[in-house]
Amino acid sequence: MAAVAGAVPVPVAGAEAAGPGEEAAGAGPARLARLPLARVKALVKADPDVSLASQEAVFVLARATELFVETIAKDAYVYAQQGKRKTLQRKDLDNAIEAIDEFAFLEGTLD
Repeated sequence: MAAVAGAVPVPVAGAEAAGPGEEAAGAGPARLARLPLARVKALVKADPDVSLASQEAVFVLARATELFVETIAKDAYVYAQQGKRKTLQRKDLDNAIEAIDEFAFLEGTLD
């Protein structure tokens, strides 16, 4: 699999730290995506218009999803902080969707 520019490897949970150039015992290479790729692939294949999905395409979809969730969560957290809370609530997501133009396509989806 080709390396993605700017991607930061995320250690696999439970894996012991390995030295440079070596993998942790039984852990395989460090994971670049946090979402389980098998589940993402299953969701992609659930679409009747999709017959094949390459591992690279599945990886890019997983990574894009992670970045989207991270972005909307950070933007919604600003509204939680304004309410002097640390926990996100639905109203924080609603506020972020309403206030930020990039999320306009989500308006009405949480109803």
